[in-house]
Amino acid sequence: MEQQTAQLQQQKRMAQYRFQEDYLGRVRQQQQLLQTDRHPDYDHDPYFYTAPIYRYRRDGRDYEVNQYGADLLRQALNNGYQEGFRAGQADREDRWRSDYRGSYAYQDANYGYNGYYLDRSDYNYYFRQGFSRGYEDGYNSQYRYGRSSRGSYIMLDIIVSQLLGFQRLR
Repeated sequence: MEQQTAQLQQQKRMAQYRFQEDYLGRVRQQQQLLQTDRHPDYDHDPYFYTAPIYRYRRDGRDYEVNQYGADLLRQALNNGYQEGFRAGQADREDRWRSDYRGSYAYQDANYGYNGYYLDRSDYNYYFRQGFSRGYEDGYNSQYRYGRSSRGSYIMLDIIVSQLLGFQRLR
């Protein structure tokens, strides 16, 4: 991480450097909140024991989630899209080539993950799906996969639905 920061400074990619510092600040703030947050009492947590209502497919395997897990997957896509949009804008501002995989936020893919109800690898996968699309939109100054809403960037519902491909179980 420090090496990547030094490289951004050496390349005079100040917009991407600022984006990365902002991202790290948001991650640190999130971690502080999670440390002070009480862990759920799984014995009395209705979300933990709620039966799955959706099936989705990723990497050739089927997974099932309840409503809360489904909402977290949607959140992963939107968090990724927003961070990707900002990273793409930063690379465009720096007049740098398009390279979403080179972004620390894409590699990390943990912003917004709280550790509950959903496997980290699922969250990371969908965060990166959102990130790559947000990056493309931000880099190209377009809204192909999302839109701007009150200072935030969110994915279009139709894109979210296509990426998740939820099938109702009941």
